[in-house]
Amino acid sequence: MQFKTKKAHAFVTFWTVKRHIYNQSKQSTMYSNQKAGRISGVLFLFVFISGVVIFQFLQGSVLFSDNFLTTTSKNSTQIIISVLLGILSGVASISVAVILLPIFKRHSFYLAFFYLAFCVLNFIAIMLDNVNVVSMLELSQEYVKNVNGNSNGLELMGTLFYEKHRWTHYMFLLISCFPVFVLYYTFYLYKLVPRIISVFGIFAVILMFIEVLFSIFEYSVSMNMLLPMGLIQLILPIWLIYKGLNSTILEKTVN
Repeated sequence: MQFKTKKAHAFVTFWTVKRHIYNQSKQSTMYSNQKAGRISGVLFLFVFISGVVIFQFLQGSVLFSDNFLTTTSKNSTQIIISVLLGILSGVASISVAVILLPIFKRHSFYLAFFYLAFCVLNFIAIMLDNVNVVSMLELSQEYVKNVNGNSNGLELMGTLFYEKHRWTHYMFLLISCFPVFVLYYTFYLYKLVPRIISVFGIFAVILMFIEVLFSIFEYSVSMNMLLPMGLIQLILPIWLIYKGLNSTILEKTVN
């Protein structure tokens, strides 16, 4: 009888310890997931802020101006800064995809790797756009040096470089819609953030895609169609930093 009691006690102790280890492991995983969500929020915020700085303050008023051949050279420092900031932004986007990959994989293997692949494709588009930005800067510097000489050839090249940059810029914006759509679609399907955020995000990226696509063919609908994207790209990182990913959903996947 005493032997059976000791055996039962040992059995209960074993399962108590096992359950405790399991709970500790689950809590550790949950903490890791929440940390991943908050780090992603910080990186998303950096991408958003860098995008505003690059296109509204550093490049927009220079590269898309009528006299960019002279203004680009005068603003060479801010153009170089914009290129470096764009590279960092692309790296940050890929970093988010890598951080979220193990979390997304628990729900959908394909969506997880689609998101990562589109982020890499987006980075390539950024680099191609940056190559043209640097080419415009070099052309502008050469034009300023020869302003008193025969600059007709450089002006013709300027027109070609301007159009080339316009194409790569809009193609970059178009490609950037794909990882964003996959991100919000995954959030929507698996409720990793509140549905209102993911639905608004899907709506915003569709509007952006339509406006950019029409702009490529010079039939811009309204630049105001980009405002919802700017708004949600600010709301999402703030939410992730404050709340992280949905802990209830993550707990179910851990179980």
